[in-house]
Amino acid sequence: MPRPILATIHQAGLRHNLDRVRRSAQESRVWAVVKANAYGHGIENVYEAFRAADGFALLDLDEAQRVRALGWRGPVLLLEGVFEARDLELCSRLDLWHAVHCDAQIDMLAAHKTQAPHRVFLKLNSGMNRLGFTPARYRTAWTRLNALPQVGEISLMTHFSDADAPRGIAQPLAAFEQATQDLPGERSLANSAAILRHAGTTRADWVRPGIVLYGSAPDYPEHDAAHWQLQPGMTLATRLIGVQELAVGDTVGYGSRFTAETPMRIGIAAVGYGDGYPRHAGTGTPVLVDGVRTRTVGRVSMDMTAVDLTPVPGAGIGSEVTLWGRADNGEWLSIDDVAQAAETVGYELMCAIARRVPVAVEA
Repeated sequence: MPRPILATIHQAGLRHNLDRVRRSAQESRVWAVVKANAYGHGIENVYEAFRAADGFALLDLDEAQRVRALGWRGPVLLLEGVFEARDLELCSRLDLWHAVHCDAQIDMLAAHKTQAPHRVFLKLNSGMNRLGFTPARYRTAWTRLNALPQVGEISLMTHFSDADAPRGIAQPLAAFEQATQDLPGERSLANSAAILRHAGTTRADWVRPGIVLYGSAPDYPEHDAAHWQLQPGMTLATRLIGVQELAVGDTVGYGSRFTAETPMRIGIAAVGYGDGYPRHAGTGTPVLVDGVRTRTVGRVSMDMTAVDLTPVPGAGIGSEVTLWGRADNGEWLSIDDVAQAAETVGYELMCAIARRVPVAVEA
């Protein structure tokens, strides 16, 4: 019998979340962002759910090839552009659109031999200070690109650093509008937080939802997934493989990080940091046992995690343990609740699922 851990991808939930994005960005086309192997869900596992999107946005050429191999013939965007000159050959062959964020990428295009001009997305650094041309240099970059026979249509793009925070998007949006004033080309602006929190403010030809597609609230804990009417895209579940009866003073796990203050039962769940469950999730991290909310106790080990069975007196070996997502009884534990307890974000938990965890796809 295989180890009883399973990650289930919920295509119905993914489709629902894509529809939710469309309701908030009705005048825009939608990139389904599938970077980092679709945020840990698997590109092949989410493809059918996201085929209703207008394009796929991702990071590297391997991901782009996988999307094309699945039969997608629509737009595919490389969000960070190319990393070396020879990447442009595959862009030409696969008809990939790509970001341009620095002079080196323009130089690569200028030296590239191609029969079909490339569609590029010129990136503005509007305050994130990661990639992109500053507002003072943006038009010069646009002029260089526009003069190249290797370049066809130029779209205009930026990324918001504080769409999920009180600072908001007013300042970077104003910088973008000023830098792109009177320039032709489609606009690509909003990430998940901007789509939901600033609906109607960021009018653009394209929006780029990422985390929201997978059922995580981009501005948690101010708002949770239920507030935004999202559904889980993934459930990570396992079962209890052991039960221990603790007396007062008994400790649990490596380092004896938990000490029983009263007699109690704990269950041992077949999941640990070797599966991608966060080692830094300390006592009190929420889990569902047989659909009842309880907590972890002690330190997470490589293959096992202890959970408090006090709220679930009938639980025993074989009982269902939901680490995040939807339990068999319909109860839902948001990945954001787990991430907060582990002092991280849902993005990291999704992306950290280990290769040894089997995956099932639920239509």
